[in-house]
Parts: sequence; structure tokens; C-alpha cells
Amino acid sequence: MEDILNLPVQDPPCTHFSAAHINWVKVEGGRQGGDHIALIPFARVPDFVKGESLNPDCPATFRIESRRKRSQGSIAKPRVDGYLQYTLYWCSYGPEDYRDADSAVRGDASNVKPATGKGSRPGRRHMMRGCLCHFTVKRLYIRPLLALIIYNQREHVDKTGAPCHGKLDRDAMGTRAMYAPRISEELRQKVMSMIYAGVSLDNIIQHHMELVQGHGGPHNRDDFLTRNDVRNMERTIRNASHELHGDDGCSVKMWAHRHKKEVFFFQERSCSEPFILGIQTDWQLQQMLRYGQNGSIAFHSKFGSRKLRVSLHPLCTLLVFDSSQNAIPVAWIITSSFIGQEIHKWIGYLAERIRAKDPRWKLNSFLVDDPSFDIPIIRETFQCRVLLCIWHVRRKWIRNLSKKCCSIEIRLEMLKHLGCILYSTRNGPNVLDVAEEFMQFPLVLKFSEEQWIDTVKSLPVAGLELNAAIESYYLRLKNKLFIENNANFWQRVDWLIHILTNEFHSLYWMEQYILETGYVANMKHESFSSNAWHQALNIPDEDVILDEQDLQIAKVISQENRSLTFTVGNAGSEFSVCDCSWSKHGNLCQHVIKVALLGKSRLVARPLLAAQVYRQDLLTLLQNPPDDPVALDHAILHVTRLQQDVKSLEELANNGLLQSLPIEMNSPSMDNPLLYTRLGD
Repeated sequence: MEDILNLPVQDPPCTHFSAAHINWVKVEGGRQGGDHIALIPFARVPDFVKGESLNPDCPATFRIESRRKRSQGSIAKPRVDGYLQYTLYWCSYGPEDYRDADSAVRGDASNVKPATGKGSRPGRRHMMRGCLCHFTVKRLYIRPLLALIIYNQREHVDKTGAPCHGKLDRDAMGTRAMYAPRISEELRQKVMSMIYAGVSLDNIIQHHMELVQGHGGPHNRDDFLTRNDVRNMERTIRNASHELHGDDGCSVKMWAHRHKKEVFFFQERSCSEPFILGIQTDWQLQQMLRYGQNGSIAFHSKFGSRKLRVSLHPLCTLLVFDSSQNAIPVAWIITSSFIGQEIHKWIGYLAERIRAKDPRWKLNSFLVDDPSFDIPIIRETFQCRVLLCIWHVRRKWIRNLSKKCCSIEIRLEMLKHLGCILYSTRNGPNVLDVAEEFMQFPLVLKFSEEQWIDTVKSLPVAGLELNAAIESYYLRLKNKLFIENNANFWQRVDWLIHILTNEFHSLYWMEQYILETGYVANMKHESFSSNAWHQALNIPDEDVILDEQDLQIAKVISQENRSLTFTVGNAGSEFSVCDCSWSKHGNLCQHVIKVALLGKSRLVARPLLAAQVYRQDLLTLLQNPPDDPVALDHAILHVTRLQQDVKSLEELANNGLLQSLPIEMNSPSMDNPLLYTRLGD
């Protein structure tokens, strides 16, 4: 055992892996005459347990038979195989054997003395077939990131050495002992989501039977789903309560303790520390791995209401985007402080959770909606570019202007001036002059100009496609939570957790299932119809009247009433305004998105603001090189990096992730030949 740390750490690339994927080292001794050991990352222990449960010859469920923990620093001289956590997993078909008792005459069955003590499991005697398959997992004391797996008995056999369940057991043929003792967590999640989405019991069973018949009949325990299984889950949902304790804080703490697999960060509130709870289910983790790989993740941190206690506990959501540009929540963070102030505490744990599943996972871009975020922390954690998302700023400006200003011309003019302030790329009097001019308007919108201006100078702005997806998520979350029937629960955080992790989570699971399988296509929820990007794809190009000589105004023919025509002002920018009813409320409508997409496809979109800002920095460095040789070398490296960033940002723009700049906001430095001449030297 002294050579344990010399063993290779094995991390199979598959999602779930079993003993067959691992090279084992046999150690003499042990209860079964010899144990097999191996080292794996501790974060992948659940994947190994899952993989072992999917054994095709002996499907099973491994339960935790015993568990022990130690705290760091509790041992002065730990052994090389000393543990922080010790967990014994045992096949659910053992270790007791009730096959003889079950086959006894019913009248004599009462004379059979059941097992007592720790090994006694009333109500599950029909499952016990004496299986001795079990293994131990030790989280090493001196290497906490590693787990030592000690397989004491790898075969699913009884004390005689004969197979006791599965396909190799002749006595199990034709019985449920051929399969796993319970339905899988995946099927449970599927059925629960269908129930939350309003699918009836009959439709659930019918759909399941069609799937079983489609793959040639039953092959595992999941294929034997019964009406009683579904009824039991319906009963569980009806009896579920968010209130685990009368005190909200205690209730949240109890929930976090019961759902450790879904909590990636938890910090109780104290006099010096705020309350923070980070939630991510296994399904959300899989979506983050799937769509975040070479994709984008967006912060949605602006959700709050005077109705909810969100003024004390803001809700932040991390979103990914599928191929249909639908936003999918992949993590929720609830905290008693501003999200930006505490991001450094939990974002590292989330990144470790992802990379523990897939070390090769790489993010393309990260969208933030608040300039107060610690951008360097995000860049360092995910090693990706950070974009600025200003959909909520646009929404607030347009809503306020629509309420207080009836003239569409004045609204467009004010939005142009706001854009000039926000997009000003030069220091000096230019910014102050524009801001002072804007203050002469009778309507003043309050926002932190300086903070946003500084952030826009350093960060590229996300495009309208992703803005539409984020806005759709916001509206759906708002409609789900702000139901008057739930007004009595708005003050409780445990209720918010319950809604998010059950009802809201199930709706998004169901939608992805519909997209992937085509099941009951008529059951699509409101997010599919409210996503402006999705609706814009259904507008024919010929229904858009676009004057390429004047991109400020465009007209779009209504798809519901061909006699109506909607006018889009400030076309092509994120401050585009349409005169349709949906846009007047500050929402992104399909007409604005369609005009932006068409302008891009016809190559009439303006140069990117991000490229202008970066190239302006390059030009400044080239025109004013430092005299100090060391500083000059540093400047050259900085120029090279910025040049690479520009090329990468242009690639992002081709994928629709970056926002184009309106006509008035173009910088003359874009056409300066000095930039390209000096870079080519």
C-alpha cells in the first residue's frame, strides 16, 4: 500500500465508466483473498458508480452501505491510504439472501427469522439475493483531489460463487432479478418533468410503451415502467413542500444538506459573510458541457422585484444557448449581496465542477450584463473573452421613453444620443459634450454613464440574437414566479429554490426533450413563440423593405395581417425601435431581429465597435511608442495580443455573437492606413 501514490491517475474520457475501463492492480490480502485498487479523480466517483450500475450482464444499483468522514488536520501523521472520506458501496441485491425464505411455504414464512441490526432492510426482502459485489472509495487524506477505489468483490456472486442475479443467473430468467432493482434516475427525471409539464399519466405510459417497442422489447428495468411507478411520482409531487422548517434560513440549510450533489457552493449568512447558494443539477451540468463547449455562457444577474425578497437575495442565472438560440439555465446563484461583489467566491468552484467532468472543455465567450463584475476573475477562471450584454439597459430606456414620450422621432433621437454616450470611444471633451447635450432634453434617464462608458471601451458588445434569447428567459422567469397565487411565498428563499429546481427546471428539460425527439410537437411552451430570433427566421426576406443607402429606417410587412407594415428605426443597432406593440414595451421584436439579420447577410452591416476600440488602442501604441526599451518590448507584445484579439473577435462576429455599430458611431481610425502599414512591418 506504500506505492499507492505511484499508481497512475485514470480518467476515462467517457461520461460514465466502469471497472472494465480501468487497469487494476491486485493487492494480496483482503476479505476476499485479494483486492483490486486504482486511482481516479475524486470528482469522477459518481461517474464510476453510475457506470458500474449499467453493467449489461448484471444491472444493479449500488447503495451506500456505510460512510465515515474526517476533517482536514485531524491526523498528525496520516497513512498513505488514510482517508478524508470513506464510503462503502454494495450491490442492492445483497448482502442478505432471502431467496430460500421467499420460496418457503407461506404458512412457514413467519418462522423465518429476518436479519436484524444494521444489515436489516424491511420491505426490500424480495430484492436480497446474497450478492457480495461491493467496493470501497477513499478520498485520500494527503491527496484530497484523488480517490482510491478498492474493489473487494468485482463479480455479482453469492457466497457459493455462483451468479445470483442478472442474465448469468438461470434462476433469475424471466423475473425482475434479471434487471436493475429500480428505475434509473434518468427515467425518473423524465417522468417527473413530464408530470410537471402537464402530460397525463396515460400519455406518459403510451409514449413509454412506444419507445420500448421501438427498440425491440424490454431490455432493462426502465422498460418495465408501470402505472404505479408514475402514480407514486405524482404522489411525491403532490406531497412535496418547499417549507422544510418554519425558519426560512434553517429550511434552506436543510435543503442544501439533502441535495449536496446539486449544490456547488453554499455559504451561510453571518455578521461578516453574506448568504450564497449555488445550484446546478446533473442535467444542467450536462447542458453546460454540451452547449458551453466552444460556445457562450451569459450572466443574467438583473432579475429582481420589489415583490420578492430579491432586494436582499438577488437571483443570478448562468445561461447557455442551443442551436435554436434558446437560452437554457445551467446554474442558479442566490445571494444576500450584490452578485458582482461575491463572484470570486463561487465562480472557481463552478469551473472546477465542469473541468472535473471534462478537462478539455473550453469556453468561447462569456457575456456579462453588469459593468461592476470583476472581469479579470472571469477571464482567468474560464480563459475566454468577455462580452458586454446590454439588453436590460436597452429595455429600460425604451420602456421609459415609450411611457413619457409619444413622438417616435424624439424617441429615436434620444436613443441615438444615449448610444453616443454609451459608445463613445474617445476620452476628453467629446464624451462630456454629448452628455451635456443630452441633458438638455426634457426627459432624463438615470444611469451610471461613466461606468458603462468605461466598460464599453474595454469590452465588445453582444449581438441581438443572444439578447433576444436572454430576454425570453427573463420574461418566462418573471411570469413563472410572479403569480398572485404565490404571493404568500414571495418572502421565502426555500420557495424560490423549490420552484427553480422542480417546476422551472422541468419545463426546460421537457423542451429540450421535445427538440431532440420530436415528441408531442404541439406541446411547445411559450419560450419557443416568445423568442424573437426564432420568430424572425419565419419572416421572408421579401417582406423586408431595406434601403441600403439609408439604413436608419426599414419596413417589415406583418405576417398576421399583410395589410400592416411595421417601421424599424435605428435599424441595425441594439437600440433599434419598432412601432409594433411588443417593441413599445421595451422588448426585442422579430422585426428588429429580422432587419439586423438581413443587413448582415447583405453585407451592409457596419464595422464592429469592438474592432474599432481595439484598433484604436493599437493605433495609439503605434503612434506613440515608448522610449524605454523594456516598455517598448512590452508594448510590442501588447500590440501582438490585441491584433490576435481583433481576429478572434471578427470570428465571433461571423457567428453572430458581436453587435455591429450604427452608422453615426463609426470611428475614422478604422480607415487609417497607418494601422495596417505598421502592423505589416
